[in-house]
Amino acid sequence: MSPPSKALAEFVAEATEILEALGKDLLVLDERRGQEADPERVNGIFRAAHSLKGLAGLFGQERISRLAHGTEDLLDRLRLGKLHLNDAVLDTLIEALDAFQALLAETARGTESDGLTRRADGMAERLGQLGEVSVAQDEDPLERLELEAQVRSVFTEYEEHRLRENVRRGVALWRVRAAFDLSDFDKGLADLNTRLKPLGEVISTLPSAQPGGAHGIAFDLIFGAQVSRTELESGLKGTPAELSPLAVRPAAPSATTRSAEALVRATESPAIVLGAIGVASAPEASVGGASPVKTGGTKQGARGAMEDGASHPFTDPDSDTELGETGGSAEAAGTSGPSLVTYLQGPGGRAPGRAVTPVAAPPVATEPSLRSLTQTVRVDIGKLDGLINMVGELLLIKASLQRLAESARQEGVVPLSKLFGQELARETRGLERKLEALQEGLLEARMVPVGQVFDKLARLVRRITREAGKEIDFVIGGGEVELDKLIVEELSDPLMHLIRNAIDHGVESPDMRLAAGKPRRAVVALRAEQKGNHVVIEVSDDGAGIDELRVREVALTRGLITFAQAEEMGRRELLNLIFLPGFSTARSVSELSGRGVGLDVVKNNLGNLSGIIDVWSERGKGTAFHLTLPVTLAIIRALVVGVSARTYAVPLNSVLEILSVQPREIRTLERREVLDVRGQTLPFVRLSRLFGLPERPVSRYFVVVVGLAQERLGIAVDELHGQQDIVTKPLGGRLQSVRGISGATDLGNRRPVLVLDVADLLEEGLALERRRA
Repeated sequence: MSPPSKALAEFVAEATEILEALGKDLLVLDERRGQEADPERVNGIFRAAHSLKGLAGLFGQERISRLAHGTEDLLDRLRLGKLHLNDAVLDTLIEALDAFQALLAETARGTESDGLTRRADGMAERLGQLGEVSVAQDEDPLERLELEAQVRSVFTEYEEHRLRENVRRGVALWRVRAAFDLSDFDKGLADLNTRLKPLGEVISTLPSAQPGGAHGIAFDLIFGAQVSRTELESGLKGTPAELSPLAVRPAAPSATTRSAEALVRATESPAIVLGAIGVASAPEASVGGASPVKTGGTKQGARGAMEDGASHPFTDPDSDTELGETGGSAEAAGTSGPSLVTYLQGPGGRAPGRAVTPVAAPPVATEPSLRSLTQTVRVDIGKLDGLINMVGELLLIKASLQRLAESARQEGVVPLSKLFGQELARETRGLERKLEALQEGLLEARMVPVGQVFDKLARLVRRITREAGKEIDFVIGGGEVELDKLIVEELSDPLMHLIRNAIDHGVESPDMRLAAGKPRRAVVALRAEQKGNHVVIEVSDDGAGIDELRVREVALTRGLITFAQAEEMGRRELLNLIFLPGFSTARSVSELSGRGVGLDVVKNNLGNLSGIIDVWSERGKGTAFHLTLPVTLAIIRALVVGVSARTYAVPLNSVLEILSVQPREIRTLERREVLDVRGQTLPFVRLSRLFGLPERPVSRYFVVVVGLAQERLGIAVDELHGQQDIVTKPLGGRLQSVRGISGATDLGNRRPVLVLDVADLLEEGLALERRRA
């Protein structure tokens, strides 16, 4: 039985948050591929999978629960050192995240497809098959640590593993004792952990065997320091911490190490050379009379040669286990003895100890949308308290207005006093101030950082970069800039399309970049910046740029423009042709983009958000798209104007200035009307002509100068009625596609007023001469 819709919405919102946090941590691991994983981050991913499993089980979502259970088991082996984080494991975890998101999307829609269920179950099975063989240890490193048995007995399995790893790597271990007062020990302990974490790893926190005084409590923190004692003492200055080192006895040579040393001594000749990247042999080398070698431990003789390379040089790239774990024996080689790697792997280049069964990868699913599955916004309780206080003050104003209304009713037809009018005006001003504060608080509660979308795009970029066979550094900036939640959600798909185009069409292959004298790795950047009431988002790359001559040729071939129009176009106008429906310069269809959905879709999506897109490009240097968007669409300030006895509202955040112009000041330049404003030529349109309204003769026009990004346009109107806060409602039916209109509003007189779409008007006004050609 499916849970109620409200409970389902809560599950989707909570699961979405968990997956977003999990995705951020996996992205960090992916970016640091080949490096040692941060144990705290791996443990955080494990906790996220554990939380998701419990949440899915609570709401009866069995498919998500099964997959989360498999993911949790894999991560548990990973964090306990039973599994090495190689590329195969990391890729499988990223695939599991994609499967989680697809399952959650179906859950939000209330559907279940058999294909996705099979994919999730197959993924859970693959997760269980990874890393089944564990590394054999000749000696437990914990035996060398001089620590009381009663302390060791209370360690969890994870704490034992982390302690073992620190001992094995020779990290300096400390016991940090700190006593706190019972009234605030939690804050003191949290502060101590905050100070310690940048200096190393807090392995375990235990109650101290030594009392903390009559009114206190003491703790012992087992700490692995990555810094010197002096730096550690400096970092803990001002805290009640006492440091005492934990002694570690040196490791005794193991049987495996002695065998490996004997093997190295036996092969100390020009025949075999141990290199920094592995082991190689000369063709004429031979290993005569070699006895069977057990490969369960670390080769001491090769350790120095491997310090600059990978920590697991004998790892089979197609397997999830180390070749040294097979336990197979080596046979004596003939006169043309094989290299040591071949000797260990056996014929065919694969370890003979365990057969590797390939697991069929699931079919690649269609790229999902990056839009969030929930409209939930987390709001700080302090903001809600502020809103509640404002509502309380509004109730007081309401009581005062009711008192004034009752007084006026009792007066009847007797003229009201001047004092009454003053009191009413005072309450009205108070009401206006409180409503403005309430409006500001509500808009602030709707704001979310654009980094929510940027982080999702970062993971997408790393995946499609590998698919495209290119080398790219993805740079993100301004993720803390805030936009309305609904705008951020609608922005995700246009940004994804622009970044796909940059990777597929803009960035060259590594060989082509080197041939052109560029760095081998390209740069794709995504940045956000707030400018007044607008946010500008830039998507740029340092690729080949856009060839405007090729753009002109394609536009003419497809009949998108005439030859006469093309002759009059400048470079910038030619570049803007890429936003026309059906335009594409791609000579072939790729898996990433170029499937008939062009930049016109991106432009239309931005137009629905009252935004505008502009492109800059230089051949050989790169391309940049600039998206200019309003901060919010909920409640805006508008300038109310009159044209041909009709009233319109212009969003004030797009109004730069208002001019008074006489008809003789309007000039015609290349068949377009323009104004000369402080030495600059300003494109000019008459709103009445644009909407096909009858024109009235006037002695003076009011020109509203609007702008988005670097575009400017003067709009001629007949009258100015003032400013007012408005709530824009979308138009339905046939009116929905009317150019230049974003919606309608009510100014309080019960009559609808159309709201102008400044982005559309800019495009329409600047393109008039193209249609007149």
